[in-house]
Amino acid sequence: MDEKEKLHHLLEHWVEHNEEHAAEFREWADKAKTLGETAVSDDILEAAKQLEKANEFLSKASEQMSGS
Repeated sequence: MDEKEKLHHLLEHWVEHNEEHAAEFREWADKAKTLGETAVSDDILEAAKQLEKANEFLSKASEQMSGS
């Protein structure tokens, strides 16, 4: 695997990995809310949103690699 192929593979891997983390963050945000930790829940949800935003850029980069 050359460096270009490796980069494309890593981009796809990072997106998948971030999706898993975002889902886990949302689960723990729900648990925090149940525990009465609303501010903590809000911060965890924001972290999940930021991961999703990062995935937009990583996906875009992956698509650009697919097109080149």
